[in-house]
Amino acid sequence: MNARAAIHTTALNADLLWLCVPDREIRRAADSIAAAGKGRVRYVFHSSGALSSTELNSLRKMGVAAASVHPLMTFVPGSHPSLEGVPVAVEGDDAATRVARRIVRDLGGESFTLSARNKAAYHAWATFTSPLWLAFLVTLEDAAVAAKLTRAQARRMSLPIIGQTLENYSRLGPQHSNSGPIIRGDTATIAKHLSVLKKCPSVRNVYVALSLAALETLPSKNGRELRKLLKN
Repeated sequence: MNARAAIHTTALNADLLWLCVPDREIRRAADSIAAAGKGRVRYVFHSSGALSSTELNSLRKMGVAAASVHPLMTFVPGSHPSLEGVPVAVEGDDAATRVARRIVRDLGGESFTLSARNKAAYHAWATFTSPLWLAFLVTLEDAAVAAKLTRAQARRMSLPIIGQTLENYSRLGPQHSNSGPIIRGDTATIAKHLSVLKKCPSVRNVYVALSLAALETLPSKNGRELRKLLKN
C-alpha cells in the first residue's frame, strides 16, 4: 500500500501529527489527511523553514492546532547531529506552539518565536548558514586547485584557519575578526589575486562579490581604490 492510499484508509489517532515531507508536499499532505476525515489529531506541525503554518489550514478548519517548527540544523545521510542547543523557529497557533516549545526543550533545543511574515527572510538567512556556506567551501577548493593543491589538501589545510575565524567571529564579533589585504588596503596584492583568477572565472566572480561585500560591512582601507579595482 502506498502512502497516499494509507492516508485514506488509516484512522489517525494521535495527539500530535508532525509532517516531515518536502515543502511542496506539505499542503497536499494536510489536505489529504483532512479529506480522509478519519481519526483524531489535536496538533499538527510541519518542519519547513520557508513556509508558514497556513500550509496546514485544511486541518485547522477541523479544529486541529497548527504550527511550523524548523530546527536551524542541517540533516544529511551519514550525519546524526544533536539538537542540543540548536535554535528552533516556532510559528503558529498558541496551543500548538506551546506544545512545540515543550518538545524542543525536552530535545535540548532552544525555541524562538518567528512571525509568518518573516519566514522567507529567515530561511534565506538559514540558507547562508549551510548550503551556501558549503558552496563557498567548494569555491575555496577550486581556488586551492589553481595553486596546484588537491581538494583533499584544501579541506585539511583550511580547517585550522576556518576554525579560528569562527572562534573569532563568535567571541569578538565580525568587526574585530577581519584580517588580510582588504583591511590593510593592499591594492597590489588584490590586483595579483584578480589577475591569477582570470583563469578561474567562477572563483573570480565569488572573490569579487565577497570582496565588495567586505568593503561595505567590514573594516578596510583604500575603499575607493579597491572598489575601482574590483569592478574593472
